Amino acid sequence: MISITVTALVFGVIFLAELPDKTALAGLVLGTRYRASYVFAGVAAAFLLHVVLAVAAGSVLTLLPQRLVHALTGVLFLGGAAMLLLKKDEGEEEIRKPADQSFWKVAGTGFMLILVAEFGDLTQIMTANLAARYDDPVSVGLGAVLGLWAVAGLGIVGGKALMKRVPLRLITQIAALLMLGLGAWSLYEAVAG
Repeated sequence: MISITVTALVFGVIFLAELPDKTALAGLVLGTRYRASYVFAGVAAAFLLHVVLAVAAGSVLTLLPQRLVHALTGVLFLGGAAMLLLKKDEGEEEIRKPADQSFWKVAGTGFMLILVAEFGDLTQIMTANLAARYDDPVSVGLGAVLGLWAVAGLGIVGGKALMKRVPLRLITQIAALLMLGLGAWSLYEAVAG
């Protein structure tokens, strides 16, 4: 059974954490140069693969004692919040335009870009933590993949307009605040038992 609450929480956390990420900017650049639907297909497939791997890793963590899992996820959330707050703003990366504009070439470019750039990324680690915390892999996976797809869609179609209206630093601070709260709650649960 899918938990709407867990799915919504995971969606919000992952969405906010991914917005200021370099891959959102890369999606924006790809979307300005190529057919958006082709780019999205490749990017969405790569994000789906990353979420499946993260949820599987998080599900393995549920085999450990609960107090240890809460302590571990709390520390990782706090580390993620620190990474968001201390991260320098990154400029757009230059992406070469392939000569072939076919679906497979463009989608493959988006897939490979995200596959490499997101491996071990903060949102993948956060997804694994959330899967361990909630022991609900379907709800966590659904929330994470929808959050990543939403950011990809925004980046590909309308990233420039969003960034003009909402400061990137504010988005980063909100994501860090959510992670601080989740980290503190997890540590509290680890200590309180």
